[in-house]
Parts: sequence; C-alpha cells; structure tokens
Amino acid sequence: MRILDLSDKSQQPMVDPDLGLSMVFNGCIYNFRELRSDLEAKGYRFFSDGDTEVILKAWHAWGEDCVSRFHGMFAFVIHERDSGRVIMARDRFGIKPLYVAEVAGALRFASSLPAIVKAGGVDTSIDKVALHNYMTFHAVVPPPRTILNGVRKLPPATIRIFGRDGSFEDRRYWDPPYRRQPADAAIRREDWQAQLLEALRLAVKRRMIADVPVGVLLSGGVDSSLIVGLLAEAGQHNLMSFSVGFEEANGEKGDEFVYSDLIAEHFGTDHHKIFVPSSDLMGALPGTIAAMSEPMVSYDNVGFYLLSKEVSKHIKVVQSGQGADEVFGGYHWYPPLVDSNDVVADYGKAFRDRSDDVLRTQLSEAWIADHDASGALLREHLLRDGADTPVDQALRLDSNVMLVDDPVKRVDNMTMAWGLEARVPFLDHELVELAARIPPEEKLRDGGKGILKDVARKVVPSEVIDRKKGYFPVPQLKYIAGPYLDMIRDTLHSQKARERGFFREDYLDRLLLKPSDHITPLRGSELWQVGLLEMWLQAQGV
Repeated sequence: MRILDLSDKSQQPMVDPDLGLSMVFNGCIYNFRELRSDLEAKGYRFFSDGDTEVILKAWHAWGEDCVSRFHGMFAFVIHERDSGRVIMARDRFGIKPLYVAEVAGALRFASSLPAIVKAGGVDTSIDKVALHNYMTFHAVVPPPRTILNGVRKLPPATIRIFGRDGSFEDRRYWDPPYRRQPADAAIRREDWQAQLLEALRLAVKRRMIADVPVGVLLSGGVDSSLIVGLLAEAGQHNLMSFSVGFEEANGEKGDEFVYSDLIAEHFGTDHHKIFVPSSDLMGALPGTIAAMSEPMVSYDNVGFYLLSKEVSKHIKVVQSGQGADEVFGGYHWYPPLVDSNDVVADYGKAFRDRSDDVLRTQLSEAWIADHDASGALLREHLLRDGADTPVDQALRLDSNVMLVDDPVKRVDNMTMAWGLEARVPFLDHELVELAARIPPEEKLRDGGKGILKDVARKVVPSEVIDRKKGYFPVPQLKYIAGPYLDMIRDTLHSQKARERGFFREDYLDRLLLKPSDHITPLRGSELWQVGLLEMWLQAQGV
C-alpha cells in the first residue's frame, strides 16, 4: 500500500548498492522531508521521493541514533552487505508490529504472526506464561512473548542488531521519565493547557502528510472529536469522517451516533455512518478473527474491522483517537491509586481479570504456570525507577505496555486488513513526553482526562465533553446469547478444543450455562475470552 511516493521508485525491498544496504519497512516517517534535507546537506543523493529511502540513508549516516530522529510509526529491517549484520527497529509505541522466529537456523520476520506460522516449521506449542498473561490482562501478552512458544515480537522503542553468528543485542532507545522537573513547579494550569494545545496541533498536523486524502474515525467521544476539530482548524477541507454502530442487546445501546452526528455537523465533515445489524455482525466474525495477529478479546475489533472495510472504499489514511486514555488518565483505575501504599496490589485489583488463585481453579492443571507470572510482570514494570507517584507508575505501564498490545494492535490489525493506514496523534512521542511531566492531579480532574477536556473545550462543542465516557459498544458479544452462544459452545466442544484442554470442564459449564453472570472487572465476557482464544487458534491452524 502506497501513501507517500506513489511511483515505483519506492518499491520494497529497497536496495542501495552504493551503500551496501537492503531494507523492508512498514509505517510512515512524518518528518522525512526535513531529514532528507539534512542528509542531502551531508552529500547523500536520492533516487526516490518517499520516506523509505530516507530511513536507509539515515541508518548509514547516523547509525543507531537515526531512530531517535524519526517522528512516526515504523518497523524496519536492514541488512548490511559488508558486515552481514541485520538491524531491526520498532517505533516508540509499537504502532507497527514486528514478529520474529528462528526456524532451522534461519531468521524469519513479518508484520503479522500468522504469516510466520503459515510458512511452516515454527514451534506452535502454547506458552504457559503468555496464557497466564492472556487470561489476566484481557488478552494482552506483553513483548517479547506471544501465545506461541516459537514466535516472539520485538518490544517497542527497541533496536536489535544481529551479528553474522545469529547472536543479537537489544537497546531501548526511548523511555521518558514520568517525573516533575524542578522548573515544572512554577508552571500554572493555564500554561500546561497552552503547551498541550500546541503539542496536539503539531501532532495532528504531522499526521496530515500524505499523497492521498486523510480522514478520521469518529466515535463522537472527546478524543476523536478533538482530532476532527484540530484538522478543521489546520485547514483540512472536505474532511471525511466515519462512525459505526450496532444493534442493542440486553438493554444496552449499540451506537453513539448522536455525538458523532453533532461533531460532523458542527465541523461540516463529509460524514459516513455504518450501522451493523446483528446478522452482519455474525458474518464478519471469521474475517475479524483471521485479521488478528494475536488473539484479542476487545469487542472493538469487529467494529474497527467493519468500519475499516467501509472507510477503505473512500480513502487510504485515517487519524484515530487511541492512546488518549492511557496518556491523560481516562480510566477508572487511576483515581484509587492516588493514595496507594501498594501500587502493585491496588492496580491488580482494578485491572486484572482474575487473580492467580482464581485462574488456578479455571485452567486445567497442565496449563497452569509455575508462578504468578502476571503479578511478577506488574511488579517489574510498576516498580522500576523513573516514575514519581503510583498514578505515574500506572500511566507509564499502560502507555508503554498495555496500550501496545490492545488498542494500538487492534486498530493496526483491523485497518491493515483492508489496506487502510491508521495514524494516532495522541501517541506523538513529544506530546507524550509533555504529558508525562504534567502532574497527575491535572489529568485525573473532571472524571479523568481533565486537562485534555480543558483543551478540548477550546476546540469542540461541550456536549461531547461533558458526558459519560463511552466505548465502541458491541453488546451482542458482551451478553452472549442465541447464535453467538451456539458458535462458542460448538467451538469449545470441538475435538481440537478438547484435545488442547486449556480449561476445566466445570468452569466451561458455568460459563456456558449463564454467560452474562461472568463479566470481568473491566466489563468483558469471560466466555468470549476463552472462546475467542480457541477460535483464533483454529483459524490459524494451530
């Protein structure tokens, strides 16, 4: 898919015989034109007009330091002809994926896990620690693990260099402090707001760069509405916006069109509403599951899949609001941490789907990890140096770990399934560095995201700000009944599922008897969680 330099000159793999470099690259470097000017001043000559060649030349000119100069989302692999080295790098938030496997003495890599598996020869046995993470963190399996023992993923903000002998070293090149700087004490609320508004304007403007039109995925919430407002402010004309809604179930409404309509009308966007009847939802599930690089339980997946299908008929690039909750404190588990004396336990109480003790009553004995692997991961990330308060520790964990393998991966997988590129301005790294310095109390005000709402009021109508927090609701998958229940029952009773034997029979019986009685603390269906895992494994032929 071409977004920049639509000619054949930027085809991949790109080879520069003069420099002895070959490369494949997925993503977009938003400041490539500025970097190109810097490189031309150093004497480099270019044969293409896109960002791919800029990465190649930047590696030759600046080595490992080049990644620190990139504004954008990227995963790339470079081979050096003369040294034999292979270099892999991934952007700061892992917006672009990079999976790796060692197979019969060779190195295999791809943008999706299924691509690696389909080539054959991969160890597809299940990683027990990853299964523990999956069942604890609503399907998030933090890097470098995946659910399969034979496939790993490069962590975000990491550069990996392989020698000729296959050995490698990793270096994390970005790890912003979640701390107040001495000079920050004198900054007033109004000054933080002014800095934040300018950073948001720049983040949105950077992501307008393309040789094709750019649209917006508009949920009608604060985050996507603010993006629409800032694009309009920046002079984007004939802006296309897109919203999706579903049938209600169990008395829970399945759309937020009232708010997306309000924003579309206010800013005069070319607005497209997609309503998905239950019959279409069922038909889209196989495609949605097949598009997942790893099993992901969020109901949003099918919403983004169907929305992306429609959007791709009109445009090839969209901006989307992922990341705002993790960066600006929008989730309900942050306020209780303000006075926490045990951040690991308190975060776990609010965030974990189930404790290690409970999980041991649900998994079959053969699949139980030998320790509380997810608790150990929380301790490692929450307690490491560099964050001032328990809220800062939680925001850092969510922004740098949990976000990567849930909202970010979800949007990338579902949009790329239809050849659509999604850009996420709230994950502009300079914006996040600023947000990390802002005191937590400024974020937690006003029911969460207080300072972001302050800024939004300067740009968008207050009706979309002063309302209850919404989600991408797909109630049929939360309150599983009828054909959805039949589908999951058939999956869990299939021969393959029985042979795998992940779960105790009494646990599955309870879930299947009354699915709506088993909802996780973060409002997910336990039955959907266990059923989706098996459906994904079967879809991949594992």
